[in-house]
Amino acid sequence: MSSMRREELIRALPYARRYARALTGNQSRGDSLVTESLKALLEASAPGDPDLRVELYRAITRRFDARVAGFPLVSGLTQQQRELLLLTSLEELSPDAAAAVVELEPAAAAALLHDARERLRASAATSVLIIEDEPIIAMDIEELVANCGHRVIGVAATEQDAVDIAAREKPGLILADINLGVGGDGSTAVSRILAGHHVPVIFVTAYPERLLTGEALEPAFVITKPFEPLTLAIATYQAVTGGVRLD
Repeated sequence: MSSMRREELIRALPYARRYARALTGNQSRGDSLVTESLKALLEASAPGDPDLRVELYRAITRRFDARVAGFPLVSGLTQQQRELLLLTSLEELSPDAAAAVVELEPAAAAALLHDARERLRASAATSVLIIEDEPIIAMDIEELVANCGHRVIGVAATEQDAVDIAAREKPGLILADINLGVGGDGSTAVSRILAGHHVPVIFVTAYPERLLTGEALEPAFVITKPFEPLTLAIATYQAVTGGVRLD
């Protein structure tokens, strides 16, 4: 593999980590999947797909599917539907590129996507705590969450507010911004909450690559500001249903 293609592959790594973490529901399992897939691609003698990001997603998907073959699905959507939704909304691939990743004909992938979107809204409704210090953004997120079929049990503008609401309401999902300005830190708030209450978390940030380095403890679910309602719905579904465990 040429040095130029190696550099292109390395640039795709943060996004590959986001996809793999969302697939597995866990940072360490997702990052391990990416490491194995990247190593195999770097060692391959064949040129492979001209779009290296697509090629890396495909390698991750193949490895993941091989590991979960025979596992019962947690609920609702098939594994291919989950993958297609994550690829088209979270990773913003075109439907044709997503079809190539999961190795389906475009028409078959389109049919699966249509059915998945129809099923999504009612599949994983839960109670949500929003951690966001900007009032207008918080209102927009609250509306999106409600439109996805979930119940908002609180909106926290500060770290301490978040901890207090979580202790009182026991949310089924936390949707958190990282930077709370003078109100503290969203990731610290989440760490404090998780010390006493196990709950899935989605981080919302304008700079996702900062949370996808693979060099420290990082979130399993990251979506980028600004985001579309469907992106939130898919990330929420995957976070609440937990994906498929590989251990």
